Amino acid sequence: MNRNFFISLLMLIPATPMMAQRITAKQSVIDCGQILFRKPITAEFELKNKGFGKTKIDEVRTSCGCTTLSYPTDDIAGGETFMVKAMYDAKQMGHFEKQIGIYANGSKDPLILTLRGTVVDEIVDFSGTYPFTVGDLKTDKNNIEFDDVNKGEVPYQTIHLMNTTNQTIQPVIMHLPNYLTAKVSPTKIAPGHAGTATLVLNSRKLRDYGLTQTSVYVGMFPGDKVASSKEITVSAVLLPGLSYLSEQTKAEAPSLKLSTTTLDLGSFEGKAKKKGEILVKNQGHSTLVIRKLQLFTGGLQVSLNKTKIAAGETAKLKITAIAKDLKMVRRKPRILMITNDPTNAKVVIDIHIKE
Repeated sequence: MNRNFFISLLMLIPATPMMAQRITAKQSVIDCGQILFRKPITAEFELKNKGFGKTKIDEVRTSCGCTTLSYPTDDIAGGETFMVKAMYDAKQMGHFEKQIGIYANGSKDPLILTLRGTVVDEIVDFSGTYPFTVGDLKTDKNNIEFDDVNKGEVPYQTIHLMNTTNQTIQPVIMHLPNYLTAKVSPTKIAPGHAGTATLVLNSRKLRDYGLTQTSVYVGMFPGDKVASSKEITVSAVLLPGLSYLSEQTKAEAPSLKLSTTTLDLGSFEGKAKKKGEILVKNQGHSTLVIRKLQLFTGGLQVSLNKTKIAAGETAKLKITAIAKDLKMVRRKPRILMITNDPTNAKVVIDIHIKE
């Protein structure tokens, strides 16, 4: 077949969904943070026609009449970036979350944009301090701990961020595992202003009970590079399910007794290591099982001479602190013990030592 004739045939074939123009949003959710009552705000969504041919916005829809839109009505060339402006009237107090649907080229499936924030009668600033530096930001925390989490719970914690740079930033939380989600408010933080990053834990996605640890990173803008200086450490302790035990079963259960839950090793005094010991006694009526023995930080070594302790018996937990490794940790050294004692399913042992 003649090559030119074949190309002419292709030009006559109608566009299919694979060839259709695609509109995408650089950021589909904009959080405005706190906004004042009766002070309308405008947010700008940056969109792009990622197709090769022209496209046109046929229709826009909003979830309420309190949001008005401004958008291009002419053809948008392939590869072109454009803006959709959304103005919220702020006439109702409290949290708001409004959806915007963008329809282009006769598509039945809109691109959904979300505008959210909280309408207040007075802006309330964070009254605490920012003792930590994370990247180019100041924060009130560089470590998040979700303690005593039961399966099915969805706890959250908030980090306050202060923009000490001379430019407006768009903070993002990077390297989130599947059991964590994050929301930054407001989406953009001006120089000298503050915002929050809220981390939410989905406990159903934790693989096992006991301690789970990870690190997330605070970026200045989407696509920012990961660096150790931007690290926020995150830990979660998922408790084993023992709520089903009857009162009779509990009376016959094991009972954990530690010689101490705070081990003071004194000072290294130039030594490379310091050692200590804790006695683990079962004062109950059935076998005590040490299901897990985990470390919150590096710098420690632990050994337990037996993990199944009969009624009335005692085991020895030996702890070794290593000077050079403890210098590298940012949190206080602790040991987590998970047991089958229904009243002491989780025990934390604090290790005190001076360099």
